[in-house]
Amino acid sequence: MKLWEKETKINKLVEAFTIGNDADFDLRLAKFDIQGTMAHIKMLQKIGLLTRQELECLEAALDNISELVENGEFCIEQGVEDVHSQVELMLTRQLGNIGKKIHAGRSRNDQVMVDLRLFFRSEIKELVQLIQELFDVLIAQSQRYQHVLMPGYTHTQVAMVSSFGLWFSAYAESLVDDLILLKAVYQINNQNPLGSAAGYGNSFPLDRKETTKQLGFDDLSYNSIHAQMGRGKTEQFLSFALSGLGATLGKLASDIVLFTNENFRFLKLADEFTTGSSIMPHKKNPDVFELIRGHCNLFQSLPTQVSMLNSNLISGYHRDYQLLKEIIFPALENIKKCFSLSIQCLSDVLINVEILKEEKYKYLYTVEKVNELVKNGSPFREAYKKVATEVESGTFSYSNKIQHSHEGSIGNLCLSEIEVKMERVINQFKPFN
Repeated sequence: MKLWEKETKINKLVEAFTIGNDADFDLRLAKFDIQGTMAHIKMLQKIGLLTRQELECLEAALDNISELVENGEFCIEQGVEDVHSQVELMLTRQLGNIGKKIHAGRSRNDQVMVDLRLFFRSEIKELVQLIQELFDVLIAQSQRYQHVLMPGYTHTQVAMVSSFGLWFSAYAESLVDDLILLKAVYQINNQNPLGSAAGYGNSFPLDRKETTKQLGFDDLSYNSIHAQMGRGKTEQFLSFALSGLGATLGKLASDIVLFTNENFRFLKLADEFTTGSSIMPHKKNPDVFELIRGHCNLFQSLPTQVSMLNSNLISGYHRDYQLLKEIIFPALENIKKCFSLSIQCLSDVLINVEILKEEKYKYLYTVEKVNELVKNGSPFREAYKKVATEVESGTFSYSNKIQHSHEGSIGNLCLSEIEVKMERVINQFKPFN
């Protein structure tokens, strides 16, 4: 069954090619297709296109289908094009002509967009929860190890004294920035396209504000062409948010892979989060974070992929948009897995509290000595030259006493302020439906 099917039979190769993998992805939209249809039929009854009795029959039948979805028993049958066709087919089998009335006033185009926006809203909800969980883990570890010093690097060379508290909380605050971008995407996504039909509205007196209210959208996409142009553009904005998250999580993963190396020994992952070698009995590999790093590199390519798919398309619907699911759906699933694993691994990570006792890290303290000379009245440039001469001559000596007090330094991590920043962004999200 196809919603557009007429008497002429389509070539089988064309049919298979145009459907592609869409049916598999559509199973994830079934819950949201039922939600959208439920709101639509209530609106149709309100404007007189359905009777109260017809509405009640349809609502009961949709509740039954929804139960199948929740129990994992819903499927898209062989020969049925998509989730929208499957739902309508099931209603028609049960209710006859009443089931055929649900499509009045909408196109598959706005039906797909509603499903996707409800789906993206649900995915963003899950992602926000995971972001906050990882944030909480990072802040907790920052508090726990705020006084444990570690090397800081520039140019991948030993540079200045840092701390695990500073390192953990740096990624926590980065997640706040990522969440601000995700909040903007959420706000753009949470506009109702239903009723825009194929992109040009229709002659029924639809009450689009009614479906907006029922579906919990913040507002309407008022202009019907604008609503249709949201397909692809919404995915574009979402791809930027996922890319930003990938940049943060990927850098964190790269640090962990390096810091767990035996030549660094800054961190140690719990054995249950490492893998072994088929030939080297001693190996405990950070495969989890290597794969997270790899996935995150792919997340950062998402904007390019979506942009290329959207390029040179005029206004109105194009079948090209179908391929967006193949880019965005797996990315959403994978980024949630990356966050879940990071949360578990970092909750149990072990820290080497004795790192800076090693002789090779003594030059971390050169800046500390320069600053001490400046505090005692020496001009900075003279102090710099003096310490540089000591380093070159091998006479440099140092004290490991650190006195940092400004905001965001080793001695003043501002963790409570960072937590306030995160809470402020979280509170800007509308309560999820």
